[in-house]
Amino acid sequence: MNTRAQASTPRLNADELVAVSVQGQVAHPVARASAYRVGHDGVPRVLPGTGGIVLNQRIGDPCVGLAGDHIEPGAALHNNNREVVGPRDGPNNALITYACVGNLARIVSGPCSGKVGLVTGKHGGINHVLVDFPTEVLLRLQIGDRVQIVSHGQGLRLADHPRIEVLNCAPRLLRRWGLVERDGRLQVPVTHLVPARIMGSGLGKNTAWRGDYDIQLADRATRARYRLGSLRFGDMVAITDADTRRGPLYASGRVTIGVIVHGDSTVSGHGPGVTPLLTGPAALLRPVHDARANLAEIFGVRRAAVPRERSILAESDRRQRCVVREAPPRLAF
Repeated sequence: MNTRAQASTPRLNADELVAVSVQGQVAHPVARASAYRVGHDGVPRVLPGTGGIVLNQRIGDPCVGLAGDHIEPGAALHNNNREVVGPRDGPNNALITYACVGNLARIVSGPCSGKVGLVTGKHGGINHVLVDFPTEVLLRLQIGDRVQIVSHGQGLRLADHPRIEVLNCAPRLLRRWGLVERDGRLQVPVTHLVPARIMGSGLGKNTAWRGDYDIQLADRATRARYRLGSLRFGDMVAITDADTRRGPLYASGRVTIGVIVHGDSTVSGHGPGVTPLLTGPAALLRPVHDARANLAEIFGVRRAAVPRERSILAESDRRQRCVVREAPPRLAF
């Protein structure tokens, strides 16, 4: 029995929403001038990063400890068209603004035409929309294939909770998430609590509608205290003392709940990215722990991995270097 479907769902202004089709192309990975990324430990590394089609990482999989940097699970979309009116990148601005987590995405060109996936988040800076497809589709998908999204969620409100704002969230996600109204408060299933003091890259924006901001994992004690080594792609997390109504902001007594959209990074100030979904006063918006609060489980896409603490890449690399240094020398004869 699906107990999530039976949980009381707050009233939505669904009859007021407008559904608009937007489109992007599967984005090629982009390399910087230097092949190296210098980590917060001072070590230069050559690692896969953003863009492309990630074949072996999907929502539900661990996002910490990978030999990668800002890995985007599934397929990354970018609209490469140029507009003759307004900003030249207007089509991609519309794609990343309109798309909402939980929207359906249909492939409309190439060998996988007709296959349907799920929008799982937005990655700011690189300005990608991320989509999960079954592995057999990812294996046949091509760079440049077009994907059309029925964007539905802009303007979404909780009718009985005017002080809680909704961002980047499709109505079908709110209906399946397992939200419960109790004593005037909204209880929301999450896998982790994250203190706002360790949030990094993405701060300074005046909107939370076009991307994410990152959880810094370099401090081992904080990571262990909040079990952040067990984060997975697609996990719903609550950032305490955080307000994202007008962009990411530290604000005591408030909470932001979002979804993990990309993987960890060795670079200072960076880490797993969170696209905000709900933000409001902590007195009204209450996170409740649920290990199944992951997009893969919420939408029945696949079973999420069992949460397990993993070391960040910088620490596992350091241990490996120590082992190499301590190994006894071999004789040459």
